[in-house]
Amino acid sequence: MSIQWKGVMPATLTQFNADLTIDHGLMAEHGKWLIENGCTAIVPHGSLGEGATLSFTEKNALQKTYIAALPNTPIIPGIAANSTHKAVDLAKAARDNGCRGLMVLPPYLYASDWREMKAHMQAVINATDLPCILYNNPVAYKTDFIPAQIKELADESPNVEAVKESSTDVRRIAAIREVCGERLALGVGVDDCALENAVMGATFWITGVGGAFPKHNVKLWELATSRRIDEAMPLYQWMLPLLRMDTVVKFVQLIKLQQSLATGGKLGNTRVRPPRLELVGTELAAATANIEHALATNPLP
Repeated sequence: MSIQWKGVMPATLTQFNADLTIDHGLMAEHGKWLIENGCTAIVPHGSLGEGATLSFTEKNALQKTYIAALPNTPIIPGIAANSTHKAVDLAKAARDNGCRGLMVLPPYLYASDWREMKAHMQAVINATDLPCILYNNPVAYKTDFIPAQIKELADESPNVEAVKESSTDVRRIAAIREVCGERLALGVGVDDCALENAVMGATFWITGVGGAFPKHNVKLWELATSRRIDEAMPLYQWMLPLLRMDTVVKFVQLIKLQQSLATGGKLGNTRVRPPRLELVGTELAAATANIEHALATNPLP
């Protein structure tokens, strides 16, 4: 079954029990809630999902939890590792588990030239026949896939179907389309660039804040992609303080706090795996105040 590269596709947090094992029951319940609120796919164990702290076994188990809970929903896991060999094994396991696509990242720690990064990406992409999103996030991963390089990968690997563009440069969507034409579906991966990238032609949004506010993200995306900008602007302006929490070092802690507060603690908690630590003191108080203000001024019924 093919994937329609449209709509809001949340990159999900990984929720933990008190002993920091994965809370699979909560993950399944939250995933169902996202789809009920209009999301079109689930993207687990990426950067927001603390993928770097999860073992191979844990990632496999999380994929299976989502697939069992959401059999009609595309599960598109983030595929990243310190070595190409490990990333290839993750890709193959995701295919065997029943995932419908892959979001392929450069290596966690090693950023180098195009020759090496192309070889890594091609090895992972070509390990299966699953449709792939090429994830470009030079801010986090120190590797920038420029439009000409994206075209080269797409030309040589037919299962590259989409790009998650997270360079924070709103000109990139237009630049990729200029080089690749309609060959690739274009998606935005930086929450506080969502409206701008939708106007430039992005068709899907892999969002962090969407896990806490899916209804708002879906409504904003519908307005933005239908070019109803005057209607979208008030909602976007309300959301921006929340969306900006997706672009800072402690984005995982902040969005976990969002999800916990937005759902009354029913569909989220603030536990994180070290080296991350939960927010405390004035940092926690300021973030809580901002989120609670947003909840108190919620523009949607």
